[in-house]
Amino acid sequence: MIGKAIREAIDFFGRQEKPFKVNLVRAASHYFLSSLSQQYQSLYVVGLGATPLQLGLVNSVGGIADASISMPSGWLADRWGIRKMFLLGTPLMALGALIFALAPDWTITVPAIFVTMLSMRWVMTACPMVCGSYLKNEERATGMQLCDTLSAVPGLISPIVAAMIITGFGGLNTEGIRPLYYLQVIGFALIFVFISKQYVDTVKRGSSRSSTGFVGDMREVFARGTRVRTWIAITSLSTVSMFMSSTYLSVFAAEVKQADQFVLGGMATASMLVPLMLSLLVGRLADTIGRKKVIYLTTPLYCLSVVLLIYAPDTTTLLVSGVLQGFFMLSGVTQGAMTAELMPVPLLGRWYGILGIFRGLASVIGPIIGGLVWSTIGPVYVFVFIILIQISRLIILGFGMPETLRARQPSH
Repeated sequence: MIGKAIREAIDFFGRQEKPFKVNLVRAASHYFLSSLSQQYQSLYVVGLGATPLQLGLVNSVGGIADASISMPSGWLADRWGIRKMFLLGTPLMALGALIFALAPDWTITVPAIFVTMLSMRWVMTACPMVCGSYLKNEERATGMQLCDTLSAVPGLISPIVAAMIITGFGGLNTEGIRPLYYLQVIGFALIFVFISKQYVDTVKRGSSRSSTGFVGDMREVFARGTRVRTWIAITSLSTVSMFMSSTYLSVFAAEVKQADQFVLGGMATASMLVPLMLSLLVGRLADTIGRKKVIYLTTPLYCLSVVLLIYAPDTTTLLVSGVLQGFFMLSGVTQGAMTAELMPVPLLGRWYGILGIFRGLASVIGPIIGGLVWSTIGPVYVFVFIILIQISRLIILGFGMPETLRARQPSH
């Protein structure tokens, strides 16, 4: 069975166009580097002197950067093409990592977060455009799941590699975590060289000849898209939940559940097991029974991971919670397939740009709400709030959105 799945994945990969293949390699390298510090960044900021509320404020700055650049990045992506977006965003990621590495106190992590999220927006606007432009509708969910899984395979080892580096440089403190950022600087520089030599756009952006201007181009998204405002609400809720979790999960596990760097790394690695094993199955399921039903199936399992985190009495339960966190990725990738299918291909850049504004605003709100809840009510209620957000998201999805499996917008 495993051998058959591997053969199917190889066959699927082999028949795709080169931009998809090159982007998969880029995404895998990017994921490895980002995963090195992902579980430890909040602890790094706290170690540099930030309180939980200040930590939320620091991360909210990243949301401001995200929101400020989202619409221009989407507009430019439609006009410039995907390659230029990657070549601009990747050096900025190296710069953000360098600022983190050099930070003497928590205040300097503010510009580091700003630059990092600015670069992430450029790259993450372009990345889903590859799948939206180069994958067939009946294979899109499968392709996106495969891409996310294969690109995330390095994430199985990067948290453990990071834990070993941290141990070698002094343990779970700022000086132990700091070398991870220097490693990221080198890695992102290498990714830049790879993209410049290997990635070529083969889909021409039809909207590049548009004469309606920036405002007119943005209005076209709302005019030609499907249930745009409802999808913005769903995306915003997902982002609030994601940023609350990413900001406070490792701090909660370390300070409340007494997890060390190896447990934190193990949780991050465990979260990749479910996507690795089930991505093709879930992708095929979404391409068969529909995107919405798969989201209904995967989201409750992610909520169970949050419940286990809250009540975890030991390391084993924390690791099981980490495993079930992988369903968040499966749900998110399926949601991403719906995102691409709500809009004609020539408008995808602007569509992702507009969504990026609301993601940015949500990523400002999420950490601040989390910090206030942590400081005033208690750490546990941050995660109770996350569960309530997920329930709200499912309700809006059920009553407000159509199934998009066979409803791809026309390209012109």
